[in-house]
Amino acid sequence: MAKSDIHPTWYPEAKVFCDGKEIMTVGSTKPELHVDVWSGNHPFYTGTQKIIDTEGRVERFMRKYGMADTSAATTEDKTADNA
Repeated sequence: MAKSDIHPTWYPEAKVFCDGKEIMTVGSTKPELHVDVWSGNHPFYTGTQKIIDTEGRVERFMRKYGMADTSAATTEDKTADNA
């Protein structure tokens, strides 16, 4: 025989909150869910993604894989040689 009363209570209309506002309702084992990020405010989905470059990591990556714009650097080098 299967054991009774081993499963958690299921809440089919659990409310999801983000920044104090009710976002949606979902099925869950908790009556309320508080989240920091959801698809409505995530940078990937909203299109407001920013690259935060700390310590030149983006430039280093671009140089390493040959994606850096080297035309500006060679122009600066030529003008420095002529001066």
